[in-house]
Amino acid sequence: MLGVVALPVTAAAPAQAATSGTFAYVANASSNTVSVINAATNTVTATIPVGSGPIGVAVSPDGTTAYATNGNVNTVSVINTATNTVTATITVGSNPNGVAFSPDGTRAYVTNDGPHNVSVINTATNTVTTTIPVGNGPIGVAFTPDGTTAYVTNFIDNTVSVINTATSTVTTTIPVGTGPIGVTVSPDGTTAYTANQNSNNVSVINTATNTVTTTIPVNTRPQTVAVSPDGTTAYATNLLSNNVSVINTATNTVTTTIPVGANPNGVAFSPGGTRVYVADEGSSSVSVIDATTNSVITTVPAGTNPFGVATARVPVVAAATCPTGHVITGGGYQQSGGAVPPVETTSRPVGNTWQVLADNQSTNYTNITPYAVCAP
Repeated sequence: MLGVVALPVTAAAPAQAATSGTFAYVANASSNTVSVINAATNTVTATIPVGSGPIGVAVSPDGTTAYATNGNVNTVSVINTATNTVTATITVGSNPNGVAFSPDGTRAYVTNDGPHNVSVINTATNTVTTTIPVGNGPIGVAFTPDGTTAYVTNFIDNTVSVINTATSTVTTTIPVGTGPIGVTVSPDGTTAYTANQNSNNVSVINTATNTVTTTIPVNTRPQTVAVSPDGTTAYATNLLSNNVSVINTATNTVTTTIPVGANPNGVAFSPGGTRVYVADEGSSSVSVIDATTNSVITTVPAGTNPFGVATARVPVVAAATCPTGHVITGGGYQQSGGAVPPVETTSRPVGNTWQVLADNQSTNYTNITPYAVCAP
C-alpha cells in the first residue's frame, strides 16, 4: 500500500528541508567532519560527520551531491546537499586524497596515495568501476572543461599524469616542480597549474602540448591553486608563509600577496568569482577573501585542521524523505498561500529522497511543500 509523506519547507528536522544558495564545503581532517558555510551570511549552517581523516572535498556540477575523501579509512562519504547528511560510503584505495567530478557529473576521480592509483566512481551507483595506475604519491586531480582529460599530481615523482578519460589510461607524464600537490585547469581548458610544495613555485602547463611553459615563484610551501571563473587570476595558498599568492594569468606573475590564517591549504572561488575561500589548517578556520580588493573580509570558524574546500550553488529548495524501510516511487511539490509568484522549479528522486530544485534563484520559494510517495 502506498503512503504519502509531506514535509513543509519549515520542517524542524534539518534532514527534511534545505535552502537553495551558494555554500562552501570544508573537510576538517582532525574532527572527521565537513563544515557547510552559507556564503550569504558567512556562517556555518551545518556540520556533517563523515569518515576518519577527511582531506579532499568536491561538489557535483549540479550542486546536489558532495564527496569527501576519508584518508584514514580508505573511503569516500557521499553527502546529499539538500539534507546535509551522508547517504552512502564508497570504499576506494588506501590513503585517498584528492577528488574531482567530471564536468557532466557522471564520474568522480579519487587519488589514492597508497597504491598510487585513481579510483573512478560511477556517481549514479556510487561504485568504483575501474582503477587507473598513475605515478608515485598521487594527490591532486582536475578535469578539463570538456571532460576528455584529467590531470593528477604525483608528489613523490615530481610529475603530472595525463589521463584520457575515455580509455582510463595515462597518455603522457609531465615533469613539473618538486612535490606537486594541488592542480587546477583554467575555465577555457588551455592551461593547467600545479602547486609545487618543495620548490616553492607553480608550474604552468599548456594542455595542447602537455608541456610546462613557465614556472611562477610563490611563497613557502604552496599547497593548492584555484583559477577564477573568468580565467584572469589564480590564487595559490602558501602553507608556511600564511598567505595567498595572487597570480595574473596573462603575465604569469604574482601581483600581490594576501595574509590569511595559519597554514592555508585548500582554496576555492565562489561560483560567481567574487569571493575566495581558504581553509586555514593551523587556525581551524576559513578566510573569506573579496576577490575585487584582494583582502580578507571575514574569518569563519571551521572544524579542526581543515584541508580541502569546495564551493557550489545548491539548487535544492526542499526535500521529502521516505521513512526507513520504504522505497520512493514518486513525488512532487505544492505551493500555497497569499500572492506568491509562480515558482520555477523541477523535482526529482535522489536515493530515497524527493528533491525540489530551484531553476531561478531569484524566485520566491516560500510556501513550498514537497512530498514523497513511498512504498513499504
